[in-house]
Amino acid sequence: MTIRVNNPATGEFIEEVKIQSKEEVKQAIKECYEGFNDWSRLDAHERSRLLSKWSDKIQENKNSIAEVMTKENGKPLHESLGEVDYATSYIDWYAEEAKRIYGRTIPANSESKRIIVSHQPIGLVAAITPWNFPAAMMTRKAAPALAAGCTFIVKPAAETPLTAIRIIELAYEAGIPKSAIQYVNGSGRVIGGLFTDSDYIRKITFTGSTPVGKSLIKDSAETMKHVTMELGGHAPLIVAEDADLDFAVNQTIGTKFRNAGQTCVCANRLIIHENIVDAFSAKLKEEVEKLVVGNGMEEGTDIGPIINKKGYEKIVEQVKDAVAKGAEVLVGDKYDEDHENEAYFIHPTVLKHVTDDMDIMHEETFGPVAPITTFKTLEEAVEIANNTEYGLAAYFFTNDYRTGTYLHDHLDFGIVGWNDGGPSAAHAPFGGMKESGLGREGGIEGIEPYLETKYLSIGQL
Repeated sequence: MTIRVNNPATGEFIEEVKIQSKEEVKQAIKECYEGFNDWSRLDAHERSRLLSKWSDKIQENKNSIAEVMTKENGKPLHESLGEVDYATSYIDWYAEEAKRIYGRTIPANSESKRIIVSHQPIGLVAAITPWNFPAAMMTRKAAPALAAGCTFIVKPAAETPLTAIRIIELAYEAGIPKSAIQYVNGSGRVIGGLFTDSDYIRKITFTGSTPVGKSLIKDSAETMKHVTMELGGHAPLIVAEDADLDFAVNQTIGTKFRNAGQTCVCANRLIIHENIVDAFSAKLKEEVEKLVVGNGMEEGTDIGPIINKKGYEKIVEQVKDAVAKGAEVLVGDKYDEDHENEAYFIHPTVLKHVTDDMDIMHEETFGPVAPITTFKTLEEAVEIANNTEYGLAAYFFTNDYRTGTYLHDHLDFGIVGWNDGGPSAAHAPFGGMKESGLGREGGIEGIEPYLETKYLSIGQL
């Protein structure tokens, strides 16, 4: 059996990818489990060298990887090129962190004792990665795992397996053994079950929907696996009365419409002070009208296709619900459908006069739709922003340090951008609160979930 990979912008067939049988998946798991002994004992400086070489290999093949990504994912080519850089930034960061896994000595409560704390790799790590960032979401997990001395096996998304396959093949070219990193392809439900059931796997790391994440957590409990979960989001973007509107609009375009709004940290609810909402809306409308919708391989494209029919229909229903309940369409609400080739485009849309009873205010959109609502006081803005079970990312724009400090202190989100619509970085911790997940990826915090802490008490000195 195979997975047919098609270009979501054209329906064009790209490549067939073999689906591994259950036995083949189990064998790959076993190989990585057995490879843990050698990889974990490799000294940190050698692991660092191999990771750096892997990063170099990816950069040498940057253009071809980006083309594959755009063809299977649909995002504009310039965004795919940026993602390759983002992906290697994680490898570069953790190549250095491999050499900084420090322990410590604790003063003992007895002259005859010495207390030492050390860290060791957790074991074999299994990852399940999403289609929207097929390169970066894989390296963000693989790099710290390998740096820590863990071995790694990944199931990439069925929609976009080719990018991950190519990047892992380059890991082999860099000298990282196949027993340290592998990929498997197939049904998420089937392979996820094999991962959670396996006694060989000590950790599951997942980026995707909250319901699937909860299921993986529940199933992982049977074998007491460690878990890192980067789950759903419903990011608010607050614009205070004193904000620089041109700058806020520019940053809003970036965070809302990147990858056609198909990101877990994109702004989903624009919460604008009532005294500036008309000016902000007019400026946003003007800029959104400039965005070009089309095939990501064509120069000048800003907005690519929606990944599939299911995602397309969800977005359309949210817009229809909002309009039926009184929202005003400032721009957009326009669709291009090619059912024969299964290609679906939604033109960037801005909705004004959005109210709390509309579905778009409570459900993650994952599309290029920007709903605008208003607030009078900061307390009201925070109440609207926090009125969600999610807590991944939030943004606000103000030049008043008192307003900024208040919003930072009261927003219940793991990632907060103050006058910054693009806060993600390899050297900073990425993760959410509430139902947006468990654990952090990136920064010094990102390697900790791949390590066990061991305490040694030496007596009779």
